[in-house]
Amino acid sequence: MPPPPGAVPSLGVARTRWPVVAWIRLKLPPPEAPVLLTPGPPPPPDPPLEILAQNPVPTDPRKRVFAYEEDHPDWTVRLTWDSDDPELLEAECRAPIYAGRLPPAEVPKFWAAVKALLAPLGPLPIDSADPRP
Repeated sequence: MPPPPGAVPSLGVARTRWPVVAWIRLKLPPPEAPVLLTPGPPPPPDPPLEILAQNPVPTDPRKRVFAYEEDHPDWTVRLTWDSDDPELLEAECRAPIYAGRLPPAEVPKFWAAVKALLAPLGPLPIDSADPRP
């Protein structure tokens, strides 16, 4: 089944094989410029949250993607952050729903779960989302 229109491709390898039924892309503040002590390119930025763990991309081992998954009774929240695009953080809702999107009654619960996970970062602007709250 093809992803819903406007869907964001998932980065790395998800623990669950359920489809993405809702997603949010949030803007992070720009990372601070690193202090270079030796000549050469700057090191890649660190992930914005301690809970994010390295999540290898099998098709490109050079890519640095970090992810975190949290299970809820009916779905899983997956956060992903790509060091190549450090100003975006993506949250996916994965559920065993193979025809359609997350039920409207579950959308506020998904948004609340994402907000709780991102609490250490403070409020972040939404870049895009499907569905919107």
